[in-house]
Amino acid sequence: MPSVRRAAVITHGRDGVGAALERLRAVAVSCGVTLVDGDDADIAIVLGGDGSMLRALGRFLGRGVPVIGVNYGRVGFLTAMSGADLEAGVARVFAGEYRTVELSTLEVSVGSRTEVAVNDVVVAGGTLGRMVELGYAIGGEDLGSQPCDGLICATPTGSTAYNLSNGGPVLVWGLDAMVLTFVAPHALDIRPLVVPRGLEVTVENRTKGLAATVLVDGHEVGTLSDTEQAVVRVGEQRSLIATLPEMTFFKRYAATFGR
Repeated sequence: MPSVRRAAVITHGRDGVGAALERLRAVAVSCGVTLVDGDDADIAIVLGGDGSMLRALGRFLGRGVPVIGVNYGRVGFLTAMSGADLEAGVARVFAGEYRTVELSTLEVSVGSRTEVAVNDVVVAGGTLGRMVELGYAIGGEDLGSQPCDGLICATPTGSTAYNLSNGGPVLVWGLDAMVLTFVAPHALDIRPLVVPRGLEVTVENRTKGLAATVLVDGHEVGTLSDTEQAVVRVGEQRSLIATLPEMTFFKRYAATFGR
C-alpha cells in the first residue's frame, strides 16, 4: 500500500489511552506523518477495542479511509496489534506495510427510514422478559413464525459478536453474506441460516399488543407494531479494515477463540 502522510486518530476515551496517544504522536513525528481529527486522511488509527473499531468503521464508511486498530480493549478481535507493539506496528503502517480487506455491510429499511449496519441488525422484544413472535421471509418466501427474544442479522464483521454468543456461526471476512440467528427461540430445531447478497430478509412483528424494537449496531432506529415489517439486505457499501500482512483472519480467530 502507499505510505501514509495523514492519519486520523480515534480513541475510546478510557483511562490509559493518553499515554498511548503520546506514543503515537512520537511515531508520527519520526515518520513525517500528520495526525488529524477530521476525515481527510490516508488511514485511521484506532486506540481502543472492538467497540471503537466499529464506530470508526461506521464513521469512515464510504470515504475510502481504511481503519486499523491498536488494542486497548478487552478482546480486540478487529484490531491488528497490541498496545505493546504500537511503535513498531504503526511505523510499518505509516511506511505502507499493511493490507486492506473490504467487509460487507447491511441495510435495513423500517418504514421510510433506511440505515446501514457494520455489525448487525437486531429485531427484539421491546419489553424485557417478554417473548415476541417474529415472522420471517427470505427472497419473498415465507418461512413461518418463531416465538423468541429476537432475531440477529449479522455481517461477517458482526458474526463474532452478538451472533456468536447466541450460537451462530462465524463468517470469514470476504464472504458477501449475512447470518440469521434467533435469540432464545422457543423451539428445539431452529438453526442459524446464512443468506447471500441479493435476497432480502423480511422480518414481521406478529406479536399481538407488543411492539418490537429494531437496532442497528446496538442503537435503536425504529419500532415495529403488530404486522409491521423491517427489510434487511446485504448493503451496497463496504467497510474497509486495514491489518498488518501477517495478522490474517484465521490468526486472529485462533488467538481469540482457539484453545
